[in-house]
Amino acid sequence: MPKRFLATVVTLPLILGLVAMVPTHAKPGVGPCDLSARSGEKVVHLMRRRIRCSVNRFGPVGGGASRAICIAKRESGLDPSAESKTGMYVGLYQQSSKMWPDRYKAWTRRSWHLSKNAKNGRTNAIVTIRMVHAAGGWKAAGWRVKGC
Repeated sequence: MPKRFLATVVTLPLILGLVAMVPTHAKPGVGPCDLSARSGEKVVHLMRRRIRCSVNRFGPVGGGASRAICIAKRESGLDPSAESKTGMYVGLYQQSSKMWPDRYKAWTRRSWHLSKNAKNGRTNAIVTIRMVHAAGGWKAAGWRVKGC
């Protein structure tokens, strides 16, 4: 009996320690293009970096990151919180507010920890770039390329 008790006393804490360990890679909010703003960085510069990251990760898209940034600049001025006067279009790429929930569901993954809000620049960029890539280009996905 004492040997069994001793084995339990020694082994149980080891097992509990292993079970309670949290993997270092399972951090909420970490996923593709989860870039933090640099000290003093303006939102438009952060959006450019997030778009470049999205193109590199989920592209290619016609015209590369330069065109993707140009289109976002034309659509929202690189303001992720932009909204059309009617509220029909929102975010960095002025996604349709009616179609956004289905697009979010189709083009994101739970493990990426993305916001469901279309006005989140990271989410809007990833969804848009994935859509454009899958459609075969900006025009096919519904965005004009003229001027970009």
